[in-house]
Amino acid sequence: MGYETLNRNAATPSVLGFRMPAESDAHEATWIGWPHNLSDWPGKFAPIPWVYAEIVKNLISGETVRIIVESKDHAARATRVLQRVGVDISRVEFLRFPTNRGWTRDFGPMFVRRSAPRTEVAVVRFRFNGWAKYPDHKKDGRIHERAAKALGVQLFKGRHEDREIVLEGGAIDVNGRGTLITTEECLLDQVTQVRNPGLSRQELELVLHDYLGVTTVLWLGKGIAGDDTHGHVDDLCRFVNPTTVVLCQEDDPHDANYAVLNENRERLQSMRVEDGARLEVVPLPLPDPVVFDGQRLPASYANFYVANNAVLVPTFNDEKDRVALGILGELFPRRHVVGIHAVDLVWGLGTLHCLTQQQPSLDRV
Repeated sequence: MGYETLNRNAATPSVLGFRMPAESDAHEATWIGWPHNLSDWPGKFAPIPWVYAEIVKNLISGETVRIIVESKDHAARATRVLQRVGVDISRVEFLRFPTNRGWTRDFGPMFVRRSAPRTEVAVVRFRFNGWAKYPDHKKDGRIHERAAKALGVQLFKGRHEDREIVLEGGAIDVNGRGTLITTEECLLDQVTQVRNPGLSRQELELVLHDYLGVTTVLWLGKGIAGDDTHGHVDDLCRFVNPTTVVLCQEDDPHDANYAVLNENRERLQSMRVEDGARLEVVPLPLPDPVVFDGQRLPASYANFYVANNAVLVPTFNDEKDRVALGILGELFPRRHVVGIHAVDLVWGLGTLHCLTQQQPSLDRV
């Protein structure tokens, strides 16, 4: 049974011609939530604003950066840090929206775009439930509505029949042509961190079709070790063009990631995108395990962020940093590939992709 047959709501973004663009499509802006929750980096918060400042500094040459802050004072503190690293504040916009945390990828506005009858973007709101793990998420859950209102764009609420659907931005990656990649561990789990109790694979695919314009869903198995989200794909496998993905690779057979990544590679070898083309799978190394306070952290080069002029890549003081930067440099020859030191940042259980969210431009690349 096709998606069109199952679709019962003529007002969904898909029916209206909207689709989620690829991250590598042109951006109007990048959204980022300025850090403020000390419990996200217990005992290590002090360097975090400076890491954020380096991220912003590498974004503003190609696009506006919209920074979510708690208050006027929070914006002033962020401004002082940004100015000290040489950021042109005229390229920055502050939005005073209360938040619980700063992981904008997961609770921030998820954008879709259409080109007819006129070119426009809209926001899709999926419910955010703190990764089905943390209770303090109510402020984060309202950011979609606040963002749509601030931009003056249409807001769609992701639903299946009469229920709101939970979906975080880090759980999915799209090629912009209709194909989406995700993991069963995150979206289909009914035991550990349950986003949508009782919802089937087919029902979830229908939601992704209706609200993000997806026609093909590629299901991987599990995510990497140390991932607090229980299987987000943005630490694992990412599109770099419509028919090519990078997939993390672990060469140590004794490492917890070895069997998981091999199984995911075997799945990808038989997968095809929306037009029937086979995927090209490029291996991307993982750094050696990053452990702090006895806890393995989700250190992954796959958590890069593709901006208009740059690709920002987390680095970990590892000899494989250079290898990962070289691979991504070849895959993104028209962008400057920049390493951002993330050893402190990953103590928050996420890095560059987790804290950014792209707002597509009205003009395509």
